Amino acid sequence: MGGAQDHGCGRNAETWLLAAGTAATVGTVGFVGLVAPHLARRIVGGATTRLIPMTAVLGALLVVTADGVGRALLAPLEIPVGVVTALIGAPYLVWLLRRSATA
Repeated sequence: MGGAQDHGCGRNAETWLLAAGTAATVGTVGFVGLVAPHLARRIVGGATTRLIPMTAVLGALLVVTADGVGRALLAPLEIPVGVVTALIGAPYLVWLLRRSATA
């Protein structure tokens, strides 16, 4: 998209489409691998000695939380963990994309 649409809803639609495509292409594990390091860096900073363990903890926490929500939300039915992970992580990824586009 370009021109006048960059300042309107075209840019927002492009960002959402990019985030959805990322989640669909790389799957749940890859999506957690995209979101967890960025979230960990915001929490502990750039020090690698703290960043790597925090990334592992946040990634595991995201998947376990998504699994728990998927099992409890519509019990006795289960929502696939990938769907819940995308619903939890996609807004954060979109926020990151929008923030980096304005910076």
